[in-house]
Amino acid sequence: MDDARIERLTAAIRDVPDFPVKGVIFKDITPILNDPALFTSAVDLFAERHIGGNVDKVAIIDARGFIFGAAVAYRLGIGLVPIRKKDKLPYNTYEEEYQLEYGTAALSVHVDAFTKGENVLLVDDLLATGGTAGAAAKLVERAGGVILEINFLIELTFLNGREKFDGYKIFAPIQI
Repeated sequence: MDDARIERLTAAIRDVPDFPVKGVIFKDITPILNDPALFTSAVDLFAERHIGGNVDKVAIIDARGFIFGAAVAYRLGIGLVPIRKKDKLPYNTYEEEYQLEYGTAALSVHVDAFTKGENVLLVDDLLATGGTAGAAAKLVERAGGVILEINFLIELTFLNGREKFDGYKIFAPIQI
């Protein structure tokens, strides 16, 4: 992995204190998105590891996972499955509730999003406590997909979210 590329991306992440609630330090990736070279670099970190691999679809987590995951699916030339917040998808769905570090929420995916046994790359921007991605992984599997790897741009290591993913391969190039 290119350490200089990761250092440039890490330096662009902005801390926003007390967002979305008091006591949380939000990791703002918009400076990466605003810079074409940084955005391309972030997408490349995900996509390069899977070019020529056996990923059938990219599953993306609402909302910031959509940004990176859509670009990765395009780059790999494969299908894309949105995992959305509850009541945002128009067809029959599976739903999964989960705990956030600052509340509770639920995600959903269309029941026909995956063909049984399809290999899936799950993409999101940040691994904190693991609640969101854990719920998304359960939805992928319930809908018939097989998680090959879960990719995050950033991992907040002090929250130990990785511990919730025993048996899953995790990739998170930026460790904070």
